[in-house]
Amino acid sequence: MEETQNISKSSDEYNKVQSLFHEVKKVIVGQDQMIQGILTGLFTGGHILIEGFPGLAKTLSISTVAKAVSLKFQRVQCTPDLLPTDIIGTTIFNANTQEFKPKKGPIFTNILLTDEINRAPAKVQSALLEAMGEKQVTIGDVSYALSETFVVLATQNPIEQEGTFILPEAQRDRFLFQVKVDYPEEEEEMMILNRSFQEKFLDVKTVLTQEDLFKIKESIKGVFIHDKIKKYIVDIVLASRKPKEYGLPELEDLIEVGASPRATVYFPKACKARAFFQGRDYVSANDVKAVALPLLRHRLILSYEAQAESITPDDVIKDLIKNIEVLEN
Repeated sequence: MEETQNISKSSDEYNKVQSLFHEVKKVIVGQDQMIQGILTGLFTGGHILIEGFPGLAKTLSISTVAKAVSLKFQRVQCTPDLLPTDIIGTTIFNANTQEFKPKKGPIFTNILLTDEINRAPAKVQSALLEAMGEKQVTIGDVSYALSETFVVLATQNPIEQEGTFILPEAQRDRFLFQVKVDYPEEEEEMMILNRSFQEKFLDVKTVLTQEDLFKIKESIKGVFIHDKIKKYIVDIVLASRKPKEYGLPELEDLIEVGASPRATVYFPKACKARAFFQGRDYVSANDVKAVALPLLRHRLILSYEAQAESITPDDVIKDLIKNIEVLEN
């Protein structure tokens, strides 16, 4: 993680986050953006969608983070025949007591890994909406609260679309980030090759307790964000809906639907986490720019014209960031 001379760097919480990051890096080569995305979700309570080709350590990164933090972890491999009850649970009749008893599913955990979420059918994806948005699920006619630290870390494969179900817009909007994972660089690929000769992976130690997690969350909430940065965030979000009013008429015909108000709510949380990771107790404009891509790319719906010209949400977001400035006064 980037190092700077700042106040929170001396805090115990900051040092523990760095210990967690380095513990994960004992197993994972490269992929810093993905790891920081996962940790952002963990410390802000936001759900993370990770997209990348097979073999890029998406599942391994999530499971490694779970091992390094003393939280309950469950993994669900999504398939086309998966049922909502396979995740949420169901009621079972007890012949001895003549009563129906709830049998809770794997969603009753702290960290839920839904592997290849786009292979789960629409009913399963919809069943996750209540859990992700309200942190509760309903079994039968009874609602059950989920853990305060509950987060969904989902992966999806952008290729092999046969037998997949594209996540609807409402489902994607529930995710704090959509992190795109790319192939490693040459040096990183060599490190992966060398590590493959090891008889076993290095043991991952638990470096964070649940109490540590709550303290870190409170420290991140305490990161200062100036009113001009808040205005900067609002301007970016509004410009994605009405680009012409912000001096970007060329984007008017490219954006079908702009970012939702949920983006406005999530923006400062993600910015505060990034600032804290770098040892700062204040949010800068660079934090906003750094989190804009993973925070907005799954919230923009582009027009057919944009798709015909092979313009991606990332291209549009970069234009927004390039042209929207922080007001000094």
